[in-house]
Amino acid sequence: MLISDPRVTSIQVHECGEKLSDVRGRLRVDERLADPDGAYAHLREGLLARLEEAQERLPAGYHLVVVEGYRPPALQMKYFEGYKDELRVSFPHLSEEELHAAASRFVSPIEVAPHTAGAAVDLTLCGDDGIELDMGTAVNATPEQSGGACYTAAPVGAEARRNRDILCAALEAVGLVNYPTEWWHWSYGDRYWAMTTGAPAAIYGPVEL
Repeated sequence: MLISDPRVTSIQVHECGEKLSDVRGRLRVDERLADPDGAYAHLREGLLARLEEAQERLPAGYHLVVVEGYRPPALQMKYFEGYKDELRVSFPHLSEEELHAAASRFVSPIEVAPHTAGAAVDLTLCGDDGIELDMGTAVNATPEQSGGACYTAAPVGAEARRNRDILCAALEAVGLVNYPTEWWHWSYGDRYWAMTTGAPAAIYGPVEL
């Protein structure tokens, strides 16, 4: 189910007021998407605490690497509209409604985007040496770039499948949910999490750093 599905967008948000906390110094962080304000390295405290628990559940020699957490609304809108423009050029026959749905496979629409709530994290795994492990695709590889291998359940090599399974097991054990078109995208407390888990409402809505 896409994050733009009405069953997701219709879920209410009962904002709990939890603060955004800095991931740096608590988990490994990659700076490839770093912004001047360090927004990318912030998450709601409840999500961050669960990631720390997930790290403890990983086998020896495996480490979570946070690539991007909180995303300011303006940046989220830029990502979504930019990807939709790419799809418009590649698939000129699609209607605006179809483009919106197709773009939602990879980038959340601003009205439901969990990154703008500090409720979602894009992450991967590395070894003790800090070198990222084989996950089948790079973080943020689009469906078009990866031939669909970015989908969490997609056929990938044996090593990548093993690493994905290790990541999934640790994160699911602490209550996070995956957006199935992106193996690296996990969330807690947002609308998609509420829909997936059956929670009566989301607890995290859009927030300013």
